[in-house]
Amino acid sequence: MHTTIEQLHALMTTEESEHIEFKKATIQFDSDKLTRYCVAMANEGGGKIVFGVSDKKPRKVIGTMEYPNIEKTKKQLLDRLHLRIDIEEIAHPDGRVVIIHVPSRPIGRPMEYHGAYWMRSGESLVPMTPEKLQQIFAEAEPDFSAQVCKKANFDDLEPNAIELFREKWRKRSGNQGLSMLSTRQLLEDAELTVDGEITNAALILFGTRKGLGRYLAQSEVVFEYRSSETSLAFQQRKEYREGFFSYQDDLWQTINLRNDNHQYQDGLFMLSIPTFSESVIREAILNAVSHRDYRLAGSVFIRQYPKRIELISPGGFPPGITAENILWKQYPRNRRIAEVFSKCGLVERSGQGANRMFEQCARESKLPPDFSGTDDYQVFLTLYGEVRDINFLKFLEKIGLEKQVSFDSSDFILLDLINRDMQQPQWARQRASILRKLGIIEYVNKKYMLSRKFYEFADKRGAYTRKRGLDRNTNKQLLLQHIHDNKKSGSKLRDLHDVLPTLTKHQVQKLLAELKRENLVNISGKTSSAKWFPRQTANGKESA
Repeated sequence: MHTTIEQLHALMTTEESEHIEFKKATIQFDSDKLTRYCVAMANEGGGKIVFGVSDKKPRKVIGTMEYPNIEKTKKQLLDRLHLRIDIEEIAHPDGRVVIIHVPSRPIGRPMEYHGAYWMRSGESLVPMTPEKLQQIFAEAEPDFSAQVCKKANFDDLEPNAIELFREKWRKRSGNQGLSMLSTRQLLEDAELTVDGEITNAALILFGTRKGLGRYLAQSEVVFEYRSSETSLAFQQRKEYREGFFSYQDDLWQTINLRNDNHQYQDGLFMLSIPTFSESVIREAILNAVSHRDYRLAGSVFIRQYPKRIELISPGGFPPGITAENILWKQYPRNRRIAEVFSKCGLVERSGQGANRMFEQCARESKLPPDFSGTDDYQVFLTLYGEVRDINFLKFLEKIGLEKQVSFDSSDFILLDLINRDMQQPQWARQRASILRKLGIIEYVNKKYMLSRKFYEFADKRGAYTRKRGLDRNTNKQLLLQHIHDNKKSGSKLRDLHDVLPTLTKHQVQKLLAELKRENLVNISGKTSSAKWFPRQTANGKESA
């Protein structure tokens, strides 16, 4: 595990959370306190503790002498917690930085130290609440969808829904023999019955209204339409208390009734983009059905507005899944349902489906799926329908044709984040390097931006200049002007950094070094008390 200085600088711009903590640690940091922090962070899914960096923004490296023997500290933590914790040190120009990488706790097992299961509460560490502990212990419980519903029988299943599943499975697998199987054998082969008994998954997927009403009423999906963003009353409501295969198409058709198209001119052709993409909506519904917590009594709610759709499903994210890692980490809460969807080609067996939604939203230049309303008791997903920048779509199509390259979901997601000036996640670095070589993005002032080609294509050359910032020579002239204006008292580095606040201190130092080599400035003094002055020529005049 190796963090570069550039990666450290990027990390220092992030907000503190249960997954990242910054500590000055200029004095001794108690080892018991460190252990409690590691326990709390592991219980929250893992993260990093950074020592030697100020905790208030704008953060600075101030250095630390803590944990001089890293191997000894790692062994102490392993002996106390029985959890492998990696520690690295970074030799930063401004001081030594220590980063402690804490992995997530095992599924279904909260971490404890000295008899307490620690968690974060704001800036403090507190013992876990009974509700939180119960939620973690429940992670190790068997798959609810695979459990048998003892009282249900085959009369509680809808034959037409089963036949629709049979046909989708046959087309997906190419196995024509599925057409010859009896209903009982088909469900047995799909592991939807166990020794002839009906599983919860079979009810959720194929149940009749009467059967679900008796044994699993909470599996219903409720649709509501509101004609305005501020409307409290709904104009339409449908309750789907039947198996998924019975209502899936009707639910989409109901949403599609009010699905306006956005029309855009592209030369001689007219582009049409629907407000709500069918693939995105269907994927979101599949996720709600396969990942919700059926042990809770609530229904799945789908609320449609003219330009957005909300999906609320009972239970928080599955264990180990967060809004930050949902693109690449998988944990199906109801594995048996997910496996059936995979057999039909509706989802990837191992995936959450989020990458498909994110990719399609990026392809259509819409805001990405928003999980910001999610908590421990519900997943709250908002899908936005408004197209923001048609030029972005045209540009990607043009580059793809020119370079003969195809973009995968991670490329579309990364480009969308860059286009919206959002921070890029760790996994994006390798793809960013490839996109940079293709000339699609540029690296300016420690961050990526869309390339000059995009802004020329979109006829926004002024926006490119503004986003890129001042060029190197202009930056040097601004520094030189400030030094000349303060020639009597001299200019400290912190003042010169204020002249160019978008640059790092190291970048400003490099520009000053260039001015010094060009015999335009001199430095007097050392370290933090050093000051910069205009260079004097042989006749006593300042250099130009």
